[in-house]
Parts: sequence; structure tokens; C-alpha cells
Amino acid sequence: MTYETVAHEVEIATGGAAPMTAYVARPAGTGRHPAVLVGAELWGLTEDVRGIVRQVAALGYVAIAPNLYHRSGPETATGLAENAANRERAFELLGQLTRDGVEEDLRAAVAHVRTHAQATEQTGVLGFSLGGHIAYFAATRLDLAAAAIFYPGWLPVAGTALSRPEPLLATTGSLAERDVRVLMFFAELDHVIDAEQRTQIAEALTAAGARHEEVVYPGARHAFFFPGREPYDKAAAEDSWARVRDLFAAELGR
Repeated sequence: MTYETVAHEVEIATGGAAPMTAYVARPAGTGRHPAVLVGAELWGLTEDVRGIVRQVAALGYVAIAPNLYHRSGPETATGLAENAANRERAFELLGQLTRDGVEEDLRAAVAHVRTHAQATEQTGVLGFSLGGHIAYFAATRLDLAAAAIFYPGWLPVAGTALSRPEPLLATTGSLAERDVRVLMFFAELDHVIDAEQRTQIAEALTAAGARHEEVVYPGARHAFFFPGREPYDKAAAEDSWARVRDLFAAELGR
């Protein structure tokens, strides 16, 4: 079933100096629906991310993508254009994140949709690239039922502000304790996440006793999910989205 959706931008009060912008979409009409956090890529709250929020809502969920860069200034509200010129600025914004700040923002986003968008207590998370890294982090900190994680960079290595004081993979035990079901999607030819890192991630999840599954798409590259980009892989994108739909249906009750 595909739902008609409504979407809008909101401002959410957090501990930051200014409100946090976020993009919310939900099925049209009345009724309560499970919530799904959407983690943005390195570029922030772009139109691609907003499109994913609407796609998730069309499956029957209240979806929200928070602007985790909001503490760095209001100009981050609409994301950065994906190009070489903006890459340095994007990594600068990434470097200003903190674990406590990101956790506060994710919790504020969930609280907002439960209070203002008729979301239920059942909650999942979905993220791509850096957003996958954020989704893994969320699964170690929040009470989530499911996490769909696409090609998450830097989990076993120091590479983001969330990798301090140790790589994020070292916190996998907390994810398992929360009994989050984890579904991870990787690209065989990913220039960010090689086969050795994929093995490290799978071994950490297994050792922790987490409910998890990893899917590796032969011949696919990083960022294979989004149409219009050079690495787009239609078969991998369609198969992974069907698996996301099934994961959320099973774990969130839709």
C-alpha cells in the first residue's frame, strides 16, 4: 500500500543557540503511524534527503530528517550542493558535531513527531553514507526497533566527530543490548568501505549478539541508491528499498 503524504519543514527547540530545522512527512489524514528518523548524507538536508523522507512517509510512517549541522549556523538549513567546492565545508561542519549534541538532536526529532505529528512509540532509523553512520550511532543510543543502514563510512576507524574517543563500532554492544534489528547495505566496489571493513562490522555485530544482516551488491559503488548520480545502480537500489520496506513492516508494525 502506498500512502498519500503531506510534508513540511519545522523548527525544533534543542540545547543549541538556535532552533533545529527538520523536514517532516507523514501519511495524509488522521491516524497514528510509527516514526522513522532519516539520517542525511555529508551534504546535510538536501532535496535528495527530503525525497527519502517523503518516500518513507509513503510507506506509512512519520518520517523526519533533522539538520544535525544547525549549531553551525542557519545557512545549513537547506544543505550543501554536492560538489568538490563544498566538500571542505561539509567536513568542517561534520567535525563540529559531538556525540551528546547529535543524541540530543535525534531525541528532540523523535519527541517532536510523537507530540506534533501523531507518531507512535515504535521508531526506526534509516541513513545513507554519513547518514548510515548516524543511524548506527542512533541505534546505540535510542530505543529503536529497526535500523536500515546504507554504506556507512568510518564505523571501524576514526573518521568523524562521533568516532571519538573510540571508533563507533566499539559501541556495538549497546546496539545489541537495545535489541535493534540491523539491516546493512554495502557496495562491493565502495571506495569508502572495503571488504576488510565490511568483515570487521559483521564480526562486531555477531560478537555482540545483535540481530543483523548484511547485503553486499556485486559491482555496485558508494552512493548507488540515488537516481541521477553517476554511481546509481537501479537493481541494487530497488532490491535494497524492498528490503527496507520489509524490515520496517516487520519491526515497526506497518
